[in-house]
Amino acid sequence: MIRYPRDMTGYGATPPTANWPNGAKIAVQIVLNYEEGGENNILHGDAASEAFLSEITGAQPWPGMRHWNMESLYEYGSRAGFWRVHRMLSDLPVTVYGVATALARAPEQVAAMKSAGWEIASHGLKWVEHKDMPEDEERAAIAESIRLHTEVVGTPPRGWYTGRCSNNTVRLAAETGQFAYVADSYADDLPYWSSFGDRDQLIVPYTMDCNDMRFGIQAGFTTGDQFESYLKDSFDFLYAEGEAGAPKMLSIGLHCRIIGRPGRAAALKRAIAHFQAHEGVWFATREQIADHWAQQNPAQRKQRPCEMDCETFVGEFGGIFEHSPWIAEGAYALELGPTHDTACGVHNALTRVFRSASSDQRMGVLTAHPDLAGKLAAAKQLTAESTAEQAGAGLDALTDAERAMFQDLNTRYVAKHGFPFIIAVGDNTKASITAAFNRRLFNDTAVEFEEACKQVERIAELRLIAKFNA
Repeated sequence: MIRYPRDMTGYGATPPTANWPNGAKIAVQIVLNYEEGGENNILHGDAASEAFLSEITGAQPWPGMRHWNMESLYEYGSRAGFWRVHRMLSDLPVTVYGVATALARAPEQVAAMKSAGWEIASHGLKWVEHKDMPEDEERAAIAESIRLHTEVVGTPPRGWYTGRCSNNTVRLAAETGQFAYVADSYADDLPYWSSFGDRDQLIVPYTMDCNDMRFGIQAGFTTGDQFESYLKDSFDFLYAEGEAGAPKMLSIGLHCRIIGRPGRAAALKRAIAHFQAHEGVWFATREQIADHWAQQNPAQRKQRPCEMDCETFVGEFGGIFEHSPWIAEGAYALELGPTHDTACGVHNALTRVFRSASSDQRMGVLTAHPDLAGKLAAAKQLTAESTAEQAGAGLDALTDAERAMFQDLNTRYVAKHGFPFIIAVGDNTKASITAAFNRRLFNDTAVEFEEACKQVERIAELRLIAKFNA
C-alpha cells in the first residue's frame, strides 16, 4: 500500500459557492508583511546576516557579521515604507503578517495598525528559514510566537503564516487549535479545509504572483507598471468569473521595504483605484474571509477512501465491478491519495486494475454480469446495483413479448460471443438498448469484447457517481 499525501484535485470542476457578503463578485484581500527587525541578524542571535527579499540582487548571508546595507534596506521598511503604505491603506481592511520579534521592536507601527483596525496575524517568531528546523524546535517557536504576539499586540493571533516554512508547519500550526486560518498554501483561489488528526483546519491560501516580492527576485517585476498591470489583469479575470456566478478571492502580498518605495507605491495606488471603481467588491481581512467561509462552508468529516483499511475499502467498492472484489483489492494497493477521494478518483484506480488484467481475468468480469432482463432478474437474484440499473431503464416492467425478445437476444449473443451482452443501462432507454443489442450481436467477437469492457467501466463509473452523491 502506497499513499500519496498531496491533494491534486481540490474542488475540481465544481467549487463551492463563496456567497460573499452582499453578493460581492470578488473578495480582495491585502496583506502587509511586517518583517523588519525580525530578519536574520547576528544581533538577533542568528548565525549570519539576511539575504532574502531586498534590493541587493544575489545577496548572500554574511556568516558572523552584520550587513550594514542589508540592515538599512530593511530599516527603510519600518522607518518610511510602512508609514507610506499606512497612509494609503488606512481606510481599507488589511491583514498584517507580523513577525512577533519585529512587532516587539515596533511599538508605534503596532499602534498605527491597531488604530486603522487592521488584523494582525502571526508571521512566526522570526523571519528565518524553517525547512531544516527540528519539529520540536518549530513547535516551540510557534508557541513562543503566539505568546510574544499576545504580549505585544494585546490579543492572540487568529491567523498564521510562516512563509519560509517546513513540511511540518501547517500541521503544527493546526495542532495548536489557535487559528481561524492558516495561510501557508498557494493552492487555490478559495479557502479550503484540511484535516490533521481530529482537527479540521481552514486554509486561506496566500499568493506569490500578486506579490511585490517579485521586485526582489530575478525574472520578476522591474517597474511599477508591470505590477499594476498584473494586479489589474488578475482582478479583472476573477471579477468576470464572479459575474458568471463563481466568485473567488484575490490575495495581494506587500512588504513595507518593497512596496513602500515611491515608484512602487504609485502603482499600488492606481491598482486599488481600479478595484474601487467596480461595484460588488468586498475588501476584507483574511480573518473576515475565514469567519465567513467557516459559516458558509463548514468543515465536513467524511470517510476518505485513501484512509480506509483494506477490508473497508473492498467492502465499499468490491461490488462496483460485478462480483469482482479482486479489482478493489488491486486498487487499494495502488498509490492512492486525497485526489482519489472522489467518484472519479476511485473509478480511475479500479479501472487501472481492470485494464491491466489478463484477458481471462477481464472475461471473468464480463461473465459475472447478468443477462439483461434474464432469468436472474425474473428470480430476483441480481445484485442491488444491477436491480436498480435495470429498473431505471424499465427492464423490470417488460411485456411478455419484450421479455421473450430479450431472452432470445441474450441466447444468441452468448452463443456467438461467449459472454453476456453488457451495456450501461443508466445511459440508455429500453429502445436504445434494444437497438444496440440488435447491432452489436453481429460485431466481431474481438471488437465486441473491447466494447463490453468499455461498458463495464462505464457501469462502474455510474455506480460510483451514485454512491458518492448518496
